[in-house]
Amino acid sequence: MLASIRPDSWNLPLFVHVFGATVLVGGLLVAAASLLDSLGEIRILRVCYLTLLAVALPGYVIMRVGAQWIYSKEHLDDAPSDPTWIGIGFIVADLGALLTLIALILGGIGVSRLNKGGGAGLLKAAMVIAWLVLAAALVAVWAMAGKPD
Repeated sequence: MLASIRPDSWNLPLFVHVFGATVLVGGLLVAAASLLDSLGEIRILRVCYLTLLAVALPGYVIMRVGAQWIYSKEHLDDAPSDPTWIGIGFIVADLGALLTLIALILGGIGVSRLNKGGGAGLLKAAMVIAWLVLAAALVAVWAMAGKPD
């Protein structure tokens, strides 16, 4: 009920945040789920990596920009402390960004080694990290939707 009375000026930043989060979770899910179906096939592993790079990474950037935008619109930066759900969101976003970058670096090295007959292990490691980031992102979705205190 409380969300129905928020100011109209919050709609666009909130939409950008939710849109970015949806793209991020979708990119992570496609990349990570494709790993389960790859059966070690190099072509599918390469597509998994490219999904992380071309979908999940831009989704993260859009989500984070929207998060900061709505955070400032709600004047939460002036509050003495953040609510629990925002703390969870910040931790997951920051840790998720670090893990996603590690996955992208491992995957990039793995893709470059595919032509020489190696790199599949690095790509699998990158996709396992994507599963971890996806699990953390789902915790953040729960925190944003449920607003625990």
